[in-house]
Formats: sequence, structure tokens, C-alpha cells
Amino acid sequence: MKFGLLGEKLGHSFSKTIHNALADYDYQLIEVKKEDFPAFMTAKDFNAINVTIPYKQMVIPYLSYIDPVAEKIGAVNTIVNRNGALYGYNTDFYGMTSLIKKEGIIVKGKKVAILGTGGTSKTAHAVMESLGASEIYKVSRKTQDNAVTYQELYEKHSDVEIIVNTTPCGMYPNNYESAIEIDKFNNLEGVIDAIYNPLSSALIVSAKNRGIKAAGGLYMLVGQAVRASEIFLDTVYPPTTLEEIYNGLLKQKQNIVLIGMPASGKSTVGKLLAKKLNRNFVDTDEVIVKNANLSIPEIFKNGGEKAFRDLESIAVKESTKNTCQIIATGGGAVLRKENVDALKQNGKIYFIDRPLSKLIPTDDRPLSSNKADIEKRYYERYEIYKSSCDVIIDADCGIEQVVEKILGDFNK
Repeated sequence: MKFGLLGEKLGHSFSKTIHNALADYDYQLIEVKKEDFPAFMTAKDFNAINVTIPYKQMVIPYLSYIDPVAEKIGAVNTIVNRNGALYGYNTDFYGMTSLIKKEGIIVKGKKVAILGTGGTSKTAHAVMESLGASEIYKVSRKTQDNAVTYQELYEKHSDVEIIVNTTPCGMYPNNYESAIEIDKFNNLEGVIDAIYNPLSSALIVSAKNRGIKAAGGLYMLVGQAVRASEIFLDTVYPPTTLEEIYNGLLKQKQNIVLIGMPASGKSTVGKLLAKKLNRNFVDTDEVIVKNANLSIPEIFKNGGEKAFRDLESIAVKESTKNTCQIIATGGGAVLRKENVDALKQNGKIYFIDRPLSKLIPTDDRPLSSNKADIEKRYYERYEIYKSSCDVIIDADCGIEQVVEKILGDFNK
């Protein structure tokens, strides 16, 4: 093994993909149990590695040299083996700083809360200091001398203006968890989450719903990887490298989600998109039928609309956890905010806006089985579709043209 990422559990990691795009070296994911960690570090059987949870602080005693930035932070995420001597660096500092600047979040003079007390929390504290924050509070579940509890955060510091999450709360596969209740903070101007899988955590989706500048950790991840690779190879990449790799990775990972009225062509469009992009296609109605082992009319007959919507919410959350997919939703999926929020975590949402005159009712759609019903649903839902989507696709045209419009937007 020459290059790689050291951690305890790495099933969620995108690092191999990023480094493979950066340079021609064999980059591996190295899962090491805590009991095996000392032996791994003592063997030094690597050229260079990145380090993630839970080893960013544990590696320090094994280093012959630690970069001043990493030493001040007290956490290392990049190690280079130079003739048997281990040199430690912190490129997370560069990655997080780049992310904050990209999002246009102003830190200077602001009150900041950092959720978590681990290695990434230490990095966030150093970044906030460097950007001129007026007050910085670390937040912990446990009472600690240098941190406030979550209850104290709510009671005494509800006026914080910037929140940075460095905890794993909300990380895949626990996508729908959030470390805090964001509605308790009325002065928020910016939210950063170090989590990158999902692409937008529940915390980030909640912040964006309130119109707050917010971003997940994918850009930070790419930024730190670019800087780490430069250290690995003792080189400097062009200034455009970070943006190019980030944009490419985002397009590779992000789901294309289709919403719209029954009979608007979502499933047909979705299957064509999946074929063109070589992606998995998911129809949430099909997931519902499979999970319930009943047809949709049978579900409505046995339990009514609420029973169907409950099954639909389960299907949406189940389907949207994965990336690199095309997802076609049922016509009423947008009626529950929790469904839209789930779809936003890994997806870009397209509203297939087909004219009412071209929506043909069918017997397999209990709420839109005749012209009067489909017209009623159209006027009930149209504004919800518009407010839920990222892009409106004028679908007053052929299916192939709709597909090309979506591809044109997604690939721009």
C-alpha cells in the first residue's frame, strides 16, 4: 500500500474517487480497528496517507515532525513518510476555509457555535479564529471545561450567527438525524456541515429552507484532498483544479429527482435518463408496491390515502439515501415536506411541467382516475411543485425533448 485514507469505518468515503481524479497513484481505503492502530502506525508501511475519524489526534505521537498549523490545531489529517520519518499536516484547514469563502459566509465579528469537540472541531475553531470570529463556542453532549452543552447553547447562546457541525450526526446511513434544532436560532446567517454524505445533511436542508447560506462538506473534502495530494507529490496543481474536481464529483454523485403530476411522463423520462447516464432508475411508486406487496389501488382500498402516504414517505427515504440515481416520484410525494427534504439531501429536483390538457387520467391512479379529479389535483399541487423544485422543465413537448432539457441543465 502506497497511498490511502486511514480510518475506522470508511464505507461512506468519497476520497478514493477524488484522489483517482487528481493523480496517477494507487489510493486505497484503509479500515483499521482501534486495537490494530498502534501496529499500523509503527509499521509505517505507506508513502502517504490521509487520516479521518477517529485517528486525527491519535496519530500525533507517532510523528517525527508536525506542521505548525497542525500543531496549533492539535489534529492531523495528512501524513507523509519521508525515509521512515512521519511528517504530519492539516489540510482540513485549507478545505474548510475554501468552503466558507465559496459560500460567501462572513465570519468576521460573528458569534460562532461549533458542534463537536474532536479533530475536525479543532480545525473549525482555528478557521473561525483566522477569519475573525468575535466569539467561538464548542458544543458537547457532555459537560466539559472548554465546551457548553446543547442545552446551554439553546438557553444562553441562541443568538449565534454561524453554526459549524463537526459531529457525525446526520451522516449516512443516519441521514435524517440532526445534531440541533435549527429553528431555535433566529440570528443565523450561515451553517456549515463537515458531513458530505449525504451531499446536504438534514441540518443543511433545514437551513436552506429558511433562506440561510448553508453548505455540506463535499467542497471541503475536495479542497483538503487537493492540498493533501500536493503535499504527497511535492507539487502544485492549477488554481482551477478544486472547482473542476468538485463540480465533476457533484454531478457524478447527485441524484436527478423528477416530480410532477400523474401522467406527466416522470417514469418514462426517468428510464430514458437512466439509460443515457448509465444510472440506476428508481420509481418510488414501484418501491411502495414492492414493500407493501399490494397494488396502489389495493393500498387505498385497505387503508385510504393516509396509509398510502405513510408508505410513500418510507419509500422516498429509503430510495433517496443512495447517490448516482434517477428517481421518479409519485404525483403526491411533494405533499409532505419531509419527503421533499429527504429528496433534497442527495438530489437536484426537476418539476416536469406538462400542461393540464395533456394529462390523461388512468384507473391505476386512485386520486386522478378521471378528468375532474386530475384537474382538481393539478390546481391543488401546482404551486407546491414549483416551490419544491430546483428547476422547472417546460414539458409541452415530446419526451425526448424533455430528457434533453434536463440533461442540458444538469450538465451545464
